[in-house]
Amino acid sequence: MAVRIGVIGGGQLARMMIAPAVELGLDLRVLAEGAGMSAQLAATGVGDYRDLDTVRAFAADVDVITFDHEHVPQEVLRALVADGVPVHPGPDALQYAQDKLVMRAKLAELGAPQPDWAAVHDAAELQAFLDDHGGRAVVKTPRGGYDGKGVMVVSGAAEAADWFGDFDALLVEELVSFTRELAQQVARRPGGEIVAYPVVETVQRDGVCAEVIAPAPDASARLVQVAEGIGRQIAEGLGVTGMLAVELFQTDDERLLVNELAMRPHNSGHWSQDGAVTGQFEQHLRAVADLPLGAATARVPWSVMVNILGGPTEGAIDERFPAAMAAHPDAKIHTYGKASRPGRKVGHVNVTGDDLDDVVYAARAAAAYFA
Repeated sequence: MAVRIGVIGGGQLARMMIAPAVELGLDLRVLAEGAGMSAQLAATGVGDYRDLDTVRAFAADVDVITFDHEHVPQEVLRALVADGVPVHPGPDALQYAQDKLVMRAKLAELGAPQPDWAAVHDAAELQAFLDDHGGRAVVKTPRGGYDGKGVMVVSGAAEAADWFGDFDALLVEELVSFTRELAQQVARRPGGEIVAYPVVETVQRDGVCAEVIAPAPDASARLVQVAEGIGRQIAEGLGVTGMLAVELFQTDDERLLVNELAMRPHNSGHWSQDGAVTGQFEQHLRAVADLPLGAATARVPWSVMVNILGGPTEGAIDERFPAAMAAHPDAKIHTYGKASRPGRKVGHVNVTGDDLDDVVYAARAAAAYFA
């Protein structure tokens, strides 16, 4: 009988697990938050992922639980584990992707390189950190932030005053002077087998990932080695099962510092669907089902992913396919079944090839058809 994998969350990440699950003969089932979500093709249940009874009922019909996002409460996750349900990644690992303060403390314990940081409980503590770090810093909510939400650059404690009422403490970090942002992905099986993907460069716009170049251009052998080492160290140190994405800053003085973590397939790995021997969605399923991991090497010299942000201002996104396909037959177009909305990730385009300039141009041009 096929391994039954239950995915909590019906977004685009769950949607992109469907095709590799079919290819691997895995039975993918999705608990979606509502009707008509991106992964509706595999949605066998609709309900609140925060409700234990709902999640327990969903878990009763699968062999292993994994996730489209990191927002399932710890008490729900730990109840599943107590029930004997395999959960990958488990709550002991997932807590570090759910709470940035917990993550920072654990990374410090592991000795992973990261920006100077502190937990601040009030405006006075925040101002003291600002005074010690040149008068500017990054303030983050410990939970719930994504795609630039819950992140603020401040030069005075009063700017974050409204956030203190919502959390016991906020995370404040030094404002890192960096030359670019990178991401290192690794996959890990329950028994400890790990494979690492090439380190990639990510380009952010308004706090949202806009483009990814794989591998990161002009990456020295030393940088590649250090980035992979950081990814492996964190995956092992946290006991992650499945895909792990480590977002990194490359500083002006050539250091790598950990920015954030994601324990699931990640936007920085979408290029791998068409540019790697084993795409991240197939790899995640292999890992959580405890199957041998696939090769994570690149199939071509360059892969570029460009996000489709917002979608068409007029007409449906589906109407744009013929023109984009005709103009760019080398582009692979992936859409998420979402309605257009300013700033929303509604799809992405992958292009692979031998010349980086040509690949970047083609990916951007193909994505522009959906604007």
